[in-house]
Amino acid sequence: MDKIEEVLTRGVQQVLPDKKGLADLMAKREIKLYQGFDPSAPSLHLGNFVGLMKLRQFQKLGHEVIFLVGDFTGMIGDPTDKLATRKKLTRKQVLENAKAWYKQAGKVLNFEGGNPAKIVFNSEWSDKMTFKDLIEITSNLTVQQMIERDMFQERLKSNAPIYLHEFLYPVAQGYDCVYMDVDLEIGGNDQLFNMMTGRTLMKAIKNKEKYVLTTKLLVDKDGNKVGKTTGNALFLDSTPENFYAGVMSFPDEVLLLSFELLTEISLDGLTEKIKKDPMGEKKHLSFEIVKFLWGESAANSAQKVFEKTFQEKAPSFDIKVKAEESLAKTIIPFTPRQSMSSAKELIKQNAVDVNGKTIADPNFVLKIGDNIKVGERTFLKVSK
Repeated sequence: MDKIEEVLTRGVQQVLPDKKGLADLMAKREIKLYQGFDPSAPSLHLGNFVGLMKLRQFQKLGHEVIFLVGDFTGMIGDPTDKLATRKKLTRKQVLENAKAWYKQAGKVLNFEGGNPAKIVFNSEWSDKMTFKDLIEITSNLTVQQMIERDMFQERLKSNAPIYLHEFLYPVAQGYDCVYMDVDLEIGGNDQLFNMMTGRTLMKAIKNKEKYVLTTKLLVDKDGNKVGKTTGNALFLDSTPENFYAGVMSFPDEVLLLSFELLTEISLDGLTEKIKKDPMGEKKHLSFEIVKFLWGESAANSAQKVFEKTFQEKAPSFDIKVKAEESLAKTIIPFTPRQSMSSAKELIKQNAVDVNGKTIADPNFVLKIGDNIKVGERTFLKVSK
């Protein structure tokens, strides 16, 4: 029961309808649980890592864990926190984005052994759904339930459109738990509406209790998601050096929460340690996360690179470029997704300097001797 209590407390925002009921169920038998991941990007990111760590805790207790790829719902686009309609993705784009996820999630979950986690795609059932099926499912929900979402209320106030497919997103996501017949769904606290829609459908269609566990969000004191506000979002296909430096950019006030969400180490005495030596504990946090994902050797190497690159401000790379190479093309290997779009995104966010001056033009032509700073931690020098 102590281990169950820890799983249902560490990094947890809330358990609905009540934590005691779920704890009692877990003590009686193994439960089936899942978290859905939206393949809107070609790599899992820091926020996904939080959910993976929570799934890992349940797997270690012997429960049945499902890693659900929302390849069907990803084509619709989750309207959560969106004040404008999100661009829909094609099936090809969604599947391409999800290609590397098995390997990335495998750094946290065990897909082999005696109690392997399962990876499932929700197109398996959603693709086969008929219009008749959709009508029967949606008859369990009301327009009033859907329209009460905060982002829809904001759009109504500003006369911005709300498209019908956005209403159907929580229906499609909610039906996942019914089809898989789970006991529990896990997700970030910002996914509460979608998960509760699934709870409503489960009760109406199967007369079964589905528990909902929301994890805390890694946000700063202003409510901004950490990792997305620095111009260098942290993706699991990044390098150990970039990930280490990215964690080092976290504000001090989220250190304790970061230890809670992103590591398995004990939290005892951490509050006092952080107060006494925030920089030391931030290095400790960065080291622990990189060690978990890439191993101790990579963590040691990443720490040395950070100390030389960031703390000593010494260039970490000496790159060779062709004559009249564009800034965007040059920095591609040093961007989170190693793509032209990622490079242009960083430049647009004013996160790239040349010779101490912020450059907003991705076509800016570099010359021999230029010093480039990408984000807050990568320093490059153009040579012959």
